[in-house]
Amino acid sequence: MLSEDYIYMETGNKVIDEAVQGSATTIESKGNGNRKVYIESYGCQMNFSDSEIVASILVKDGFDTTKDLQEADLVLVNTCSIREKAEQTVRNRLQSFQHVKKAKPEMIVGVLGCMAERLKSKFLEEEKLVDIVVGPDAYRDLPNLVKQVDEGKKAVNVILSKEETYADISPVRLLSNGVSAFISITRGCDNMCTFCVVPFTRGRERSRNPETILNEAKELFEKGFREVTLLGQNVDSYLWYGKEGLKKDYKNLSDEEKEKSMNFGQLMEQVALISPKLRVRFSTSHPKDITDEFLAIMAKYDNICKYIHLPFQSGNTRVLEKMNRGYTREWYMGRVDKIKEVMPDCAISADIIAGFCSETAEEHKDTLSMMEYVKYDFSYMFKYSERPNTAAAKKFEDDVPEDEKSRRLSEIVALQRDHSLEANQGYVGKTFEVLIEKLSKRNDQELAGRTSQNTVVVFPKENYKVGDYVTVKVHSCTGGTLLGKAI
Repeated sequence: MLSEDYIYMETGNKVIDEAVQGSATTIESKGNGNRKVYIESYGCQMNFSDSEIVASILVKDGFDTTKDLQEADLVLVNTCSIREKAEQTVRNRLQSFQHVKKAKPEMIVGVLGCMAERLKSKFLEEEKLVDIVVGPDAYRDLPNLVKQVDEGKKAVNVILSKEETYADISPVRLLSNGVSAFISITRGCDNMCTFCVVPFTRGRERSRNPETILNEAKELFEKGFREVTLLGQNVDSYLWYGKEGLKKDYKNLSDEEKEKSMNFGQLMEQVALISPKLRVRFSTSHPKDITDEFLAIMAKYDNICKYIHLPFQSGNTRVLEKMNRGYTREWYMGRVDKIKEVMPDCAISADIIAGFCSETAEEHKDTLSMMEYVKYDFSYMFKYSERPNTAAAKKFEDDVPEDEKSRRLSEIVALQRDHSLEANQGYVGKTFEVLIEKLSKRNDQELAGRTSQNTVVVFPKENYKVGDYVTVKVHSCTGGTLLGKAI
């Protein structure tokens, strides 16, 4: 069975992380059986999607996959650089592999993704933890890099691309439950938020050919999948114009160009039209790209889930400007108002940073008041973590003391817990269509699935099965889960 990914939360003096803790993955053997690859993934959904692409490339090259580290010939760790804590977790894991490698010296260890791109040869030369370093745009080169290591060399390819989207690769669904799947539609990011390392580790933003996205979605539906999540660092800025996946700014296209182009709302509509039984989700959004046209399309189709992850990061306009977010506090609130006007039942979640450079106690209160204004269903909350080479690291002093960051984060966490419980209590007594995803972790006589609003619902198993749509009436809740019964 595939191991489950999960989100863990730590409070007090520790940052709250959205992270998957070493999801070793396995699939049905498809290679020639001579060599086995073990893959662990950390960080965002994009990293898990990338691991599925990597698996596909290696399976085609003759590898099998395994969930047993001890039998692996090739061990790959797909990494995250978004925060220092995430990087340290990966370092600790790589160090632990050295014990296995002592007993099996021929085992190859490689690091993939954002951390590989950021640290490049340091892994190979200074720390000597790995044999292969591969950036997020160089996965096609993995078979060649493995051959280099077989010949006694170290191997690295961290070249970023302006074109690579892996559009022609059919991912091996490593982490799938057979019901839900990721589809990558954009890569990279052009937003240059001052706190964020992603533009430096994943390169410039580019969009994938919509025909390949739609074909992948249709294929997944035909195989029995009932939900797809369209993925990108900023999905809302998706724009395809002819062969120019890099072309940006839909507003500035001529009428003739618009006829030949496809923006994110239009793409999402085409995916939704594949079947009313195929749910469509997306992640992640940037507030500045949530257009009225997009919201109208989202509201039009029942199978487009009524849930938007809308990071606001800070509730203070001066701090937002320093973060280079491209909007003010009032503008963001206006977008939230529009979402609730168009879709009163839409759930909203957020990313929130506590203690960004020069943030004052009063400005922190603006973040709390923003939370009170929106009342997010849930949020991912972090202390600011300075990342090397970002604009914030170069230009600003990380001057909010750690104990003050922790205090502010604790206030944010406590308020979000109240709001999450309040949101779930508001769902009690209502009925929802739930897509069953798995057995409940706590009771094998119960099933678990999500509502359109992305809230988990647990209910008695009866005669239902994974992949079914079920109407469930909610009778009670906790801060994170709805409890109900199928009707």
